[in-house]
Amino acid sequence: MTTEPKEPRPADVLTGLLDDLRAESAELDGLVAALEPEAWACDTPAQGWTIAHQIAHLAWTDEWSELSARDPEGFAAEAGRVFGELRSEGLDPVDEGAARGAAEDPAALLARWRAGREKLLTALAAVPGDVRLPWFGPPMKAPSMATARLMETWAHGQDVADALGAVREPTARLRHIAHLGVRTMGFAFSLHGLPAPQTPVRVELTAPNGELWSWGPADAADRVTGRALDFCLLVTQRRHRDDLALAATGATAAAWLPIAQVFAGAPGKGRQAGSAG
Repeated sequence: MTTEPKEPRPADVLTGLLDDLRAESAELDGLVAALEPEAWACDTPAQGWTIAHQIAHLAWTDEWSELSARDPEGFAAEAGRVFGELRSEGLDPVDEGAARGAAEDPAALLARWRAGREKLLTALAAVPGDVRLPWFGPPMKAPSMATARLMETWAHGQDVADALGAVREPTARLRHIAHLGVRTMGFAFSLHGLPAPQTPVRVELTAPNGELWSWGPADAADRVTGRALDFCLLVTQRRHRDDLALAATGATAAAWLPIAQVFAGAPGKGRQAGSAG
């Protein structure tokens, strides 16, 4: 006798995401934990950002995310105050948060990032399933925030790995990033002042273990195919489209890949072709 697999409960989905976020953070921690203090000043592929900037940015964003999950009203008030003050001084809050963290002693920065991400995991685990948390973009539920944090941890971890000449083994955690990449297709078009695509796109990606991950109608004429790793590098803008083995069939798919962007904010500058680490 066979039975259809049950859909995971929302609580189980969140638990799995938080486990994956913890694992992704631990992998990046392993890259930086033993670095000599001077190595934290190494440049990464992100212009003007060192390894210290990358970790500082993650610590800064984790702290804001934890505040949103723990005290939504406090988040709104504090974000309005802090961002207003910085912008009145002509400063970009994201860059300023990274710069201030990068100026810390590396050991103190590492300790702050570790403590902050543990607080975030605890705070997100306590958020009821139907609650939407405030953010700098649209409000989101706890699973979406956990996915966004995992995506950023992986993406900034790629910058750190590139700076160190390290090669990371891709894992099944890429599925979360790929899913987010597919979900944000319309967002990428809107960022560039383009109408939302009306043509469905089928995305078929080869997972690290050889399985096939897919999204979209099976009979869609427009298609994107390739390795999940390449797709994730594309949507996080860690590699140029020309440096990746992704195939696009159809006008909508072809127009999407060069502008794909999974992270919030203005259109990213991306990376130059041939600049792969």
